Amino acid sequence: MTARSPITTAVRSHLGKAPLVVAVAAFSGGICADPITDAIANGTSSLDTRYRYENVGEDGFADDARASTLRVRLGYETAEVANLKGYMDVEHVTSVGPENYNSTINGRDSRPVVADPIETELNQAYLAYSGLANTRLTVGRQRLKLDNDRFIGNVGWRQNEQTFDGSTLVNTSLPDTTITAGYLYNANRIFSDASPKGDLAMDTGILNARYEGLDYGSVSAYSYLIALDDNPDDSTQTFGLRYTGDAPLSDTVNALYTLEYAHQSDYDDNTRSLDQSYYSLEAGVDVSGVRLKIGQEMLGSDDGNSAFATPLATLHAFNGFTDRFLATPDSGLVDSYTSLSGTLGGVHLMAIHHQFDSDESSDDYGSEAALQATYSINGTYSVGAKYAAYDADGFSQDTDKAFNRDADKGWVWIQASF
Repeated sequence: MTARSPITTAVRSHLGKAPLVVAVAAFSGGICADPITDAIANGTSSLDTRYRYENVGEDGFADDARASTLRVRLGYETAEVANLKGYMDVEHVTSVGPENYNSTINGRDSRPVVADPIETELNQAYLAYSGLANTRLTVGRQRLKLDNDRFIGNVGWRQNEQTFDGSTLVNTSLPDTTITAGYLYNANRIFSDASPKGDLAMDTGILNARYEGLDYGSVSAYSYLIALDDNPDDSTQTFGLRYTGDAPLSDTVNALYTLEYAHQSDYDDNTRSLDQSYYSLEAGVDVSGVRLKIGQEMLGSDDGNSAFATPLATLHAFNGFTDRFLATPDSGLVDSYTSLSGTLGGVHLMAIHHQFDSDESSDDYGSEAALQATYSINGTYSVGAKYAAYDADGFSQDTDKAFNRDADKGWVWIQASF
């Protein structure tokens, strides 16, 4: 068991007082009834909608999942007064037609899961203060995305996105540098407030420093200290370094690359002793907008007893679109992939193939092939389609793990943002 880090203690001590800081700043700025009224009256509204049809066929289920859902997100941001502004948005997800899928809360257990529950809930509600030089302090429920969303993300693919309750501070005082620090005490997960899994209570300190002043790339150093209230034996501390970028090889050819490494161990009240690593290696080439990449990502195992975990990530963006590895197997995961992407007639096309193996013992978990096409009609409307098929290769078919079952998924969608 590891004692709570001084970093987390300091973050909680200072950012936990953020509402008081904002209140004092607002008072000193002379906020009164008229400025508040003006701030609300002169604010801006926003509307984001997305209709999606998702079909899932999966071994072990007699019926396919057929999810026809519409997400509507209505937001409002006040005008700024005394360096302070507020924002709130509400998210409503409804079914267009019958709920022929398992949303995780509707009891349709005879069909595969499509984690888009039919609910209405408060998605974001925060105050943001920008009265300090090159600094933004945000207090309340907020969207949070760091680097490529591998550790902290909003799970924007699902209809009900993930947001966080807490305080964050973003500072850009140093040249070409963005420092994000924060304290998070709850994750509002994609399953909605109606689900017992809808909230992830925690005491989490985050620190991410990103430097973009290099000629051919950017580098991020990060620390994520996650203490889970209800699952203390899953509490972890993760420290890592990420470098990604591109470099010209000729007028029409660029080299692409990413290198990332992180180490994870037990934290806070975790009674287990954890020692597990992560790496991501990617190399590629961009030829006149056509990109070919090869890469490998490893979520390492600690002798088969546990594996590297990223519970606050946008998981759908990694390890295959069929979501077979939302929870990393205890034997770890090695994802070796190849992707090809480009734009033809305004349509962005991508094909990707994954080969999945375990870290411990190098077992063959299976493979996935996927195709995706997206098209932006204009600045308001966009459409897309995607298909992915996972083949478990007969690995341990007698178990109930997702990666032991063949599955194929297809999606079509249209989105409008105003």
